[in-house]
Amino acid sequence: MYYFCTLHYISYMFNQLKIWKRQGKQYITDVTTTDVPGVFRGRPEILGEPKDDAALRGLCPTGAIGFSPLSIDMGKCMFCGECAFAAPDLIRFSKNYKMGSNDRQKLIINSSVRPEDDLINPDAIRAEIRRLFGRSLKLRQVSAGGDGSSELELNATGNVNFDIGRFGIDFVASPRHADGIVLTGPISRNMAGPFKLAYEAVAAPRLLILAGTDAISGGLLADSQDVDRSVLDGLHVDLYVPGNPPHPLTFVNAVLGLLGRKNR
Repeated sequence: MYYFCTLHYISYMFNQLKIWKRQGKQYITDVTTTDVPGVFRGRPEILGEPKDDAALRGLCPTGAIGFSPLSIDMGKCMFCGECAFAAPDLIRFSKNYKMGSNDRQKLIINSSVRPEDDLINPDAIRAEIRRLFGRSLKLRQVSAGGDGSSELELNATGNVNFDIGRFGIDFVASPRHADGIVLTGPISRNMAGPFKLAYEAVAAPRLLILAGTDAISGGLLADSQDVDRSVLDGLHVDLYVPGNPPHPLTFVNAVLGLLGRKNR
Protein backbone atom coordinates (compact mmCIF):
# COMPACT_ATOMS: atom_id res chain seq x y z
CA MET A 1 0.00 0.00 0.00
CA TYR A 2 2.82 2.40 0.89
CA TYR A 3 4.62 1.54 -2.35
CA PHE A 4 1.45 2.22 -4.39
CA CYS A 5 0.87 5.60 -2.68
CA THR A 6 4.48 6.63 -3.30
CA LEU A 7 4.23 5.82 -7.01
CA HIS A 8 0.94 7.66 -7.24
CA TYR A 9 2.46 10.76 -5.61
CA ILE A 10 5.49 10.69 -7.91
CA SER A 11 3.23 10.35 -10.95
CA TYR A 12 1.16 13.31 -9.74
CA MET A 13 4.25 15.47 -9.30
CA PHE A 14 5.53 14.63 -12.79
CA ASN A 15 2.14 15.57 -14.26
CA GLN A 16 2.25 18.91 -12.43
CA LEU A 17 5.76 19.58 -13.72
CA LYS A 18 4.65 18.82 -17.28
CA ILE A 19 1.76 21.26 -16.93
CA TRP A 20 4.09 23.95 -15.55
CA LYS A 21 6.54 23.41 -18.42
CA ARG A 22 3.80 23.61 -21.03
CA GLN A 23 1.83 26.54 -19.61
CA GLY A 24 4.40 28.45 -17.59
CA LYS A 25 3.55 30.38 -14.44
CA GLN A 26 -0.14 31.23 -14.25
CA TYR A 27 0.24 33.88 -11.56
CA ILE A 28 1.76 37.35 -11.81
CA THR A 29 5.19 36.98 -10.26
CA ASP A 30 5.50 40.56 -9.07
CA VAL A 31 2.22 42.43 -8.67
CA THR A 32 4.05 45.67 -7.83
CA THR A 33 5.91 46.04 -11.14
CA THR A 34 3.88 44.18 -13.77
CA ASP A 35 2.32 46.03 -16.72
CA VAL A 36 -1.41 46.07 -17.44
CA PRO A 37 -2.09 44.80 -20.97
CA GLY A 38 -4.70 46.30 -23.26
CA VAL A 39 -6.73 49.46 -22.64
CA PHE A 40 -6.51 50.63 -19.05
CA ARG A 41 -6.99 54.10 -17.56
CA GLY A 42 -4.99 54.40 -14.40
CA ARG A 43 -3.72 57.37 -12.40
CA PRO A 44 -4.40 60.63 -14.25
CA GLU A 45 -1.61 63.08 -14.95
CA ILE A 46 -2.00 66.86 -15.14
CA LEU A 47 0.34 68.23 -17.80
CA GLY A 48 -0.28 71.96 -17.37
CA GLU A 49 -2.71 74.74 -16.60
CA PRO A 50 -5.42 75.74 -19.08
CA LYS A 51 -5.47 79.18 -20.65
CA ASP A 52 -9.15 78.68 -21.31
CA ASP A 53 -11.00 76.08 -19.26
CA ALA A 54 -14.28 76.36 -21.16
CA ALA A 55 -13.82 72.91 -22.70
CA LEU A 56 -13.53 71.31 -19.26
CA ARG A 57 -16.07 73.22 -17.18
CA GLY A 58 -19.27 71.27 -16.77
CA LEU A 59 -17.79 68.29 -18.58
CA CYS A 60 -17.45 65.89 -15.63
CA PRO A 61 -20.80 64.50 -14.38
CA THR A 62 -19.41 63.88 -10.89
CA GLY A 63 -17.49 67.16 -10.50
CA ALA A 64 -14.12 65.39 -10.33
CA ILE A 65 -12.35 68.17 -12.26
CA GLY A 66 -11.09 71.08 -10.18
CA PHE A 67 -9.65 74.40 -11.29
CA SER A 68 -7.02 76.85 -10.00
CA PRO A 69 -5.04 74.65 -10.06
CA LEU A 70 -6.33 72.08 -12.53
CA SER A 71 -6.89 68.79 -10.70
CA ILE A 72 -8.75 65.50 -10.86
CA ASP A 73 -10.27 63.92 -7.77
CA MET A 74 -9.82 60.16 -8.21
CA GLY A 75 -12.38 59.61 -5.48
CA LYS A 76 -15.03 61.12 -7.77
CA CYS A 77 -13.54 60.27 -11.17
CA MET A 78 -15.45 57.76 -13.32
CA PHE A 79 -12.30 57.16 -15.44
CA CYS A 80 -14.36 57.68 -18.58
CA GLY A 81 -11.53 59.64 -20.20
CA GLU A 82 -13.73 62.41 -21.59
CA CYS A 83 -11.55 65.11 -20.03
CA ALA A 84 -8.45 63.66 -21.70
CA PHE A 85 -10.29 63.61 -25.03
CA ALA A 86 -11.37 67.24 -24.59
CA ALA A 87 -7.95 68.51 -23.47
CA PRO A 88 -5.23 66.00 -24.42
CA ASP A 89 -2.53 68.63 -23.91
CA LEU A 90 -3.58 69.07 -20.27
CA ILE A 91 -4.81 65.69 -19.04
CA ARG A 92 -3.85 62.12 -19.77
CA PHE A 93 -4.51 58.80 -18.09
CA SER A 94 -1.47 56.65 -17.45
CA LYS A 95 -1.34 52.90 -16.87
CA ASN A 96 -0.23 53.44 -13.28
CA TYR A 97 -2.52 51.23 -11.19
CA LYS A 98 -1.04 52.34 -7.84
CA MET A 99 -3.82 54.75 -6.91
CA GLY A 100 -4.85 53.64 -3.42
CA SER A 101 -4.34 56.00 -0.49
CA ASN A 102 -5.11 56.23 3.20
CA ASP A 103 -5.43 60.01 2.86
CA ARG A 104 -8.55 61.29 1.07
CA GLN A 105 -6.77 64.49 0.01
CA LYS A 106 -4.03 62.52 -1.76
CA LEU A 107 -6.62 61.25 -4.21
CA ILE A 108 -6.75 64.76 -5.70
CA ILE A 109 -4.15 64.79 -8.47
CA ASN A 110 -2.67 68.06 -9.78
CA SER A 111 0.45 69.05 -11.69
CA SER A 112 2.59 68.89 -8.53
CA VAL A 113 1.92 65.16 -8.08
CA ARG A 114 4.55 63.12 -9.86
CA PRO A 115 3.62 59.78 -11.49
CA GLU A 116 6.02 57.88 -9.22
CA ASP A 117 4.76 59.44 -5.96
CA ASP A 118 3.52 56.98 -3.35
CA LEU A 119 0.01 57.99 -2.26
CA ILE A 120 0.15 55.95 0.96
CA ASN A 121 0.99 58.18 3.92
CA PRO A 122 2.86 55.99 6.46
CA ASP A 123 2.41 58.56 9.22
CA ALA A 124 -1.38 58.25 8.99
CA ILE A 125 -1.46 54.46 9.37
CA ARG A 126 -2.61 53.27 12.76
CA ALA A 127 0.23 51.42 14.47
CA GLU A 128 -1.89 48.41 15.32
CA ILE A 129 -2.68 47.73 11.65
CA ARG A 130 0.80 46.66 10.66
CA ARG A 131 1.47 45.06 14.04
CA LEU A 132 -1.67 42.89 14.05
CA PHE A 133 -2.51 42.41 10.36
CA GLY A 134 0.87 42.72 8.63
CA ARG A 135 1.12 38.98 7.98
CA SER A 136 -2.54 37.92 7.98
CA LEU A 137 -5.62 39.93 7.07
CA LYS A 138 -9.20 38.68 6.73
CA LEU A 139 -11.72 40.92 5.01
CA ARG A 140 -15.49 40.87 4.64
CA GLN A 141 -16.87 42.54 1.51
CA VAL A 142 -20.17 44.44 1.78
CA SER A 143 -21.98 45.61 -1.35
CA ALA A 144 -24.13 48.60 -0.38
CA GLY A 145 -26.10 49.17 -3.56
CA GLY A 146 -23.23 48.44 -5.94
CA ASP A 147 -23.72 47.59 -9.62
CA GLY A 148 -21.63 44.42 -9.40
CA SER A 149 -18.55 45.69 -11.25
CA SER A 150 -16.42 46.46 -8.18
CA GLU A 151 -17.57 43.24 -6.58
CA LEU A 152 -16.44 41.23 -9.61
CA GLU A 153 -13.02 42.89 -9.58
CA LEU A 154 -12.60 42.12 -5.89
CA ASN A 155 -13.45 38.50 -6.60
CA ALA A 156 -10.76 38.52 -9.27
CA THR A 157 -8.07 39.41 -6.71
CA GLY A 158 -8.25 35.82 -5.50
CA ASN A 159 -7.93 34.15 -8.90
CA VAL A 160 -4.82 32.42 -10.19
CA ASN A 161 -3.46 35.60 -11.83
CA PHE A 162 -3.41 37.97 -8.86
CA ASP A 163 -3.58 35.42 -6.02
CA ILE A 164 -3.97 37.86 -3.13
CA GLY A 165 -4.04 34.88 -0.77
CA ARG A 166 -0.28 34.38 -1.15
CA PHE A 167 0.15 37.55 0.93
CA GLY A 168 -2.04 36.22 3.73
CA ILE A 169 -5.00 38.36 2.62
CA ASP A 170 -8.36 36.60 2.22
CA PHE A 171 -12.05 37.38 1.97
CA VAL A 172 -14.23 35.58 4.51
CA ALA A 173 -17.96 34.93 4.71
CA SER A 174 -18.74 36.48 8.09
CA PRO A 175 -17.78 39.84 9.63
CA ARG A 176 -17.22 37.99 12.90
CA HIS A 177 -14.34 36.15 11.23
CA ALA A 178 -12.97 39.32 9.63
CA ASP A 179 -10.45 41.99 10.57
CA GLY A 180 -12.10 44.64 8.42
CA ILE A 181 -14.81 45.59 5.98
CA VAL A 182 -14.38 46.34 2.27
CA LEU A 183 -17.30 48.51 1.21
CA THR A 184 -18.48 48.81 -2.38
CA GLY A 185 -21.43 50.76 -3.75
CA PRO A 186 -22.76 54.26 -3.01
CA ILE A 187 -24.60 53.05 0.16
CA SER A 188 -28.28 52.84 -0.63
CA ARG A 189 -30.76 53.58 2.16
CA ASN A 190 -31.71 49.92 2.38
CA MET A 191 -28.07 48.90 2.87
CA ALA A 192 -26.96 51.61 5.29
CA GLY A 193 -28.24 49.68 8.31
CA PRO A 194 -26.85 46.26 7.26
CA PHE A 195 -23.48 47.82 6.50
CA LYS A 196 -23.34 49.39 9.96
CA LEU A 197 -24.29 46.06 11.56
CA ALA A 198 -21.56 44.25 9.64
CA TYR A 199 -19.00 46.92 10.55
CA GLU A 200 -19.87 46.74 14.24
CA ALA A 201 -19.69 42.92 14.17
CA VAL A 202 -15.97 43.09 13.34
CA ALA A 203 -13.80 43.01 16.45
CA ALA A 204 -11.74 46.10 17.21
CA PRO A 205 -9.37 47.34 15.95
CA ARG A 206 -11.33 46.97 12.75
CA LEU A 207 -10.37 48.25 9.30
CA LEU A 208 -12.60 50.04 6.82
CA ILE A 209 -11.70 50.08 3.14
CA LEU A 210 -13.74 51.95 0.53
CA ALA A 211 -13.30 50.31 -2.87
CA GLY A 212 -14.43 52.10 -6.02
CA THR A 213 -15.69 55.56 -6.90
CA ASP A 214 -19.21 54.78 -5.70
CA ALA A 215 -17.99 53.82 -2.23
CA ILE A 216 -15.58 56.75 -1.89
CA SER A 217 -17.87 59.56 -2.99
CA GLY A 218 -21.17 58.14 -4.19
CA GLY A 219 -20.19 58.53 -7.83
CA LEU A 220 -23.05 59.33 -10.17
CA LEU A 221 -25.54 58.64 -7.38
CA ALA A 222 -23.99 60.94 -4.79
CA ASP A 223 -26.98 63.31 -4.81
CA SER A 224 -29.67 60.64 -5.06
CA GLN A 225 -32.38 60.67 -2.40
CA ASP A 226 -32.06 56.88 -2.25
CA VAL A 227 -28.46 57.09 -1.04
CA ASP A 228 -27.59 57.51 2.63
CA ARG A 229 -23.90 58.16 3.20
CA SER A 230 -24.40 59.60 6.67
CA VAL A 231 -23.67 56.13 8.02
CA LEU A 232 -19.97 56.85 7.35
CA ASP A 233 -20.01 59.86 9.68
CA GLY A 234 -17.69 59.22 12.60
CA LEU A 235 -16.13 56.11 11.05
CA HIS A 236 -12.39 56.03 10.38
CA VAL A 237 -11.58 55.05 6.80
CA ASP A 238 -8.22 53.28 6.63
CA LEU A 239 -7.92 52.98 2.87
CA TYR A 240 -9.44 54.46 -0.29
CA VAL A 241 -9.13 52.41 -3.49
CA PRO A 242 -10.16 54.46 -6.57
CA GLY A 243 -11.44 53.04 -9.82
CA ASN A 244 -14.70 52.50 -11.62
CA PRO A 245 -14.35 49.65 -10.92
CA PRO A 246 -10.94 49.35 -9.21
CA HIS A 247 -8.53 47.05 -11.02
CA PRO A 248 -7.41 43.99 -8.99
CA LEU A 249 -3.83 45.27 -9.14
CA THR A 250 -4.99 48.59 -7.70
CA PHE A 251 -6.65 46.85 -4.77
CA VAL A 252 -3.79 44.40 -4.12
CA ASN A 253 -1.14 47.14 -4.18
CA ALA A 254 -3.22 49.46 -2.00
CA VAL A 255 -3.68 46.83 0.71
CA LEU A 256 -0.01 45.79 0.56
CA GLY A 257 0.96 49.45 0.92
CA LEU A 258 -1.29 49.86 3.94
CA LEU A 259 0.23 46.78 5.56
CA GLY A 260 3.78 47.80 4.70
CA ARG A 261 4.22 44.66 2.65
CA LYS A 262 6.32 44.17 -0.46
CA ASN A 263 5.82 41.59 -3.16
CA ARG A 264 6.82 38.11 -2.10
